[in-house]
Amino acid sequence: MSSTFFYLILFIMLMAFFQSPFFKGRVGEALVNLNNSLRLYGENYQKIRDLTLRLKDGSTTQIDHVVLSPYGIFVIETKNMQGWIFGSEHQKSWTQSIYGKKYTFQNPLLQNYRHIKALEEVLNIKEGLFSIVTFVGESQFKTTMPKNVFHGGAYIGYIKSFKRRLFSDKELSLMVSRLNADRLKRGMATNREHIKGIKKKSTSYMGDPKITCSRCSSVMVERLNRKTKEAFLGCSAYPRCRHTETV
Repeated sequence: MSSTFFYLILFIMLMAFFQSPFFKGRVGEALVNLNNSLRLYGENYQKIRDLTLRLKDGSTTQIDHVVLSPYGIFVIETKNMQGWIFGSEHQKSWTQSIYGKKYTFQNPLLQNYRHIKALEEVLNIKEGLFSIVTFVGESQFKTTMPKNVFHGGAYIGYIKSFKRRLFSDKELSLMVSRLNADRLKRGMATNREHIKGIKKKSTSYMGDPKITCSRCSSVMVERLNRKTKEAFLGCSAYPRCRHTETV
């Protein structure tokens, strides 16, 4: 009886792990990495994945994938999600509808914008950086998406559509070397530091009377999206007021 109970607990733990945002995120990144390796081959495309950089203000930024080519530097944000996806270019939050429930998550284009700015700082360039968001998993777009938001491997064609040379071979080599030299060592320690920084930044908003709801003027407080595990600001008057904002 005890062994059966042990295996039942182990099964439940494994199922919870496989359904966790961490595992799904890693699977999504692995699929994109495989796609990049198989379809963006040759010297024209240099790939860097799971890139964590420390910025001048001491904060860190974590980028899923960077593809460097003579035709531009492509910064790829990966989302492994299910259900219907609603969103537009300038919305602060997008919506996932699954199993009759709706969840908001940060606009991945805004998230990737911060990655673009980080690379501008580290590489000391202002042009030639292009943002890409790709959704993997059984999701379906229910609104018209911006031209740089894709499902699955469709983003590869977008990258290959760039033909005008922006960087010389020497410039590309220097940029690859710079990123590899400046990147923080991959591992749990770096991940913990990055997550700690995000939490520290997000909790600085908590209960701040200067941050009020634009709909009812109540104080905005930090909450956690149960599905995506991303922090956001929610109105303290919930459920009377359901207004949210991204952190």
